[in-house]
This record gives sequence, C-alpha cells and structure tokens, in this order.
Amino acid sequence: MSNKNKGKKGVVYSTNPDFQYDSDSQEEHETLAPALQKLYVRREVRSGKPTTVIKEFVGTKDDLKDLEKQIKQYCGVGGSSKDGEILIQGELTDKIKEFLQKKGYKTKG
Repeated sequence: MSNKNKGKKGVVYSTNPDFQYDSDSQEEHETLAPALQKLYVRREVRSGKPTTVIKEFVGTKDDLKDLEKQIKQYCGVGGSSKDGEILIQGELTDKIKEFLQKKGYKTKG
C-alpha cells in the first residue's frame, strides 16, 4: 500500500464526491499527573525470558518514552515501550514499584 493511502480504510473506490475516508489515526491522550495514575506492574515471561511489564499508562508517546528511559537508567537494564506498555528486561517488579512510588505514581499488581 502506498504511503498516501496509509490510514485510510473501509472503501477501495467511491463515486460519491463528498465521501470522507475513515482514518486509523488514534488520538493521543493528554498525560495525567502521576498522582492520578495507577500503573499495573507485573512479571511476565516473553520469548522464554523474564520481563517486567508496566501497563495502563495514560499519556503521550513522548511521556511514555521518557518514563521508560528513567526506569531503564534507574535499574541499569534494557527495555522498550510499545502499545502503551513499558517492557523492562529482567525480574525487577519490586525495584520498579519503589521507583514509581517515589515519582508519585500509584502501583498495583
């Protein structure tokens, strides 16, 4: 699919001159204050390796990336963020919960 049609879905061709495409673009949510967020921190096994997953972050992709970077630096490990989740390598749930609580986030899980 060419780049000019990316994000358009539902109709291949229309003869209606007033037709509007449905777009796939998702609106980013404004970032909530840390005190208003409850982050779900849990250990999972992905690709046979222990991973700590942080879910339910409400905010922009840039703020998610910033939080991911801070957690990785604090723990001294690698990780990534995608689909509104932060994935941290290793089994570090207690350490991450402690860090998030210092930042003002509420944690569960």
